[in-house]
Amino acid sequence: MADKAERPAWRGLVVPAVFTLIGLVILISLGNWQVRRLAWKEDLIATIHTRVVSEPVSLETALAAWKKTGDIAYQPVRVAGTFDHSHEFHVNSTDKGEVGWNVYTPLVTDDGHTVLVNRGFVPYDKKEPETRAEGEVEGPVAFVGLARTPLAEKPNYFVPDNDVSGNVFYWRDFATMAKQAGIAGDSGLVPFFVEVREMDVPGSWPRGGVTRVTLPNNHLQYAVTWYGLALTLVGVFAAFAWTRLRRRPEGAEPSVSK
Repeated sequence: MADKAERPAWRGLVVPAVFTLIGLVILISLGNWQVRRLAWKEDLIATIHTRVVSEPVSLETALAAWKKTGDIAYQPVRVAGTFDHSHEFHVNSTDKGEVGWNVYTPLVTDDGHTVLVNRGFVPYDKKEPETRAEGEVEGPVAFVGLARTPLAEKPNYFVPDNDVSGNVFYWRDFATMAKQAGIAGDSGLVPFFVEVREMDVPGSWPRGGVTRVTLPNNHLQYAVTWYGLALTLVGVFAAFAWTRLRRRPEGAEPSVSK
């Protein structure tokens, strides 16, 4: 039976090599995923920047584009109609470092469409309409807004559930707002939000122009991090293997020159 000390040193590297290989596959896959996300984000940012400076289109044109492609996010749209202040919704938000609410109100157009409009931001203590009565504009209004695609579901688990009965929303739930306003399933319901870009409002509240058109893009940094960890893992394994292979078997006598 061969002595344990005489077994090749490389045999002790098999298990660490397998785990190192698995780790490399995971880290490189994460890096590749971030590279793909980088390309997607850069394309999205370019699209947003192109659209927000384009000429506003009519609501009818925006609806036709939506039906054709389903993608008109950040397209400037001309809107005219009358607000239905009896069905106002409040979405928790921040603007210029201040915590407050974005005010969403249905607007009925002359041709029978209903648009869920984000009229803009109000401070936390102006959630209730009576605290900013001047801004509850009656009668016909006209403005230019940006089309925004509705969210199909809560963005992530960290976002609280909406308190519908308390009219406190943490994410813009289009379907629930439409249902609460009594316009769910209405053939005239415009299937996207419009966010006011600029509008003269008595008393200054709500304050329009809250759409964020600058998106964070850290995917290159994340990709470099994952690839860097992969290289570090290779270096750690190489150092471990070099040390293991140079180690003299226990009990072995050094060679003596004759």
